Amino acid sequence: MYTALGSIFIFMLVILLHELGHFTVAKLVGIKVNEFSIGMGPKLLQKESGETKYSLRLLPIGGFVAMEGEEEESDDPRSFSNVSAPKRMAVVIAGVVMNLILAIVTFIILAAMIGVPSNSNTIGSVKADSPAMEADIRSGDKIVEIEGKSINSWNEIVETISVKEANQQISITIERNSEKLIKQVIPVNYEGKSVIGIGFSKNILSVIKYGFTKTFDVIAEVFSVLKGLFAGGVDLSMLSGPVGLISAIGQATSTGITSVLFLLGLISANLAVVNILPIPALDGGKLVFLLFEWITGKKINEKIENALSLAGLVFLFGLMLYVTVFGDLIRLDILG
Repeated sequence: MYTALGSIFIFMLVILLHELGHFTVAKLVGIKVNEFSIGMGPKLLQKESGETKYSLRLLPIGGFVAMEGEEEESDDPRSFSNVSAPKRMAVVIAGVVMNLILAIVTFIILAAMIGVPSNSNTIGSVKADSPAMEADIRSGDKIVEIEGKSINSWNEIVETISVKEANQQISITIERNSEKLIKQVIPVNYEGKSVIGIGFSKNILSVIKYGFTKTFDVIAEVFSVLKGLFAGGVDLSMLSGPVGLISAIGQATSTGITSVLFLLGLISANLAVVNILPIPALDGGKLVFLLFEWITGKKINEKIENALSLAGLVFLFGLMLYVTVFGDLIRLDILG
């Protein structure tokens, strides 16, 4: 149940904001929008406002924007096909921009909740009424030992404490004003791991910076994987398809809101990169066609464009099928 709800929430939010980007910019540049739909399939509700119909459909798997002249011939001067190439390019790129914004905002919210990760072993914050506060551990203290084990980084703090048994006292050595103090702390269970209520820095500037840097770290990693695919260093079976994503969402929803937020930012940034790739049928492919038109002043032959778009769709569905069968189903042992 939680997996289904989590999957619907993440997919709807990511796809709807993508489509909202197309819709908003289309309206701003004067393109006529016939319909903006939440969901797919049969209509449940519909309301018309001005020239646009707003509909709610049965299947919660995204949405769409139906612009005049996008899929069919139209003599309307405000149709998608009749406005200038730069305006159409702005509409096409808007979905990708919205996914990047969603990723950045999501990682900012996450950082505001848990703090900004650091390589330091210095405590950034202490939660009120936590085991750490009860043991008189303070913000600015440096953890140098846990149960006799030397500590040099925040990852070592997390890894060492998280595997300790909850409600069992542990000894933590801190450094405060050049003086070493030993504190006896009783960790508590939180989302399946032992914690003592300490966190990273929550400085507003570092929180905002984290939203941008984490998003671009994810983008760099996606391009690194794509490079590995072409160079032969990464196998397609290592990638995740829809089944793998739903499984990951299920795991995230079972461990808490922070995991869901992290996965939301991850998926949104990934979708932005994939969508901007120059593959016909994706926004990146459409952008290439429009760039060609803008530079040469000539539109690509409609039959050629349709054939390339169809080939792009076949390639994408084939890739998704391969990744699902040889990646998700085997890796997750769904087939037994």
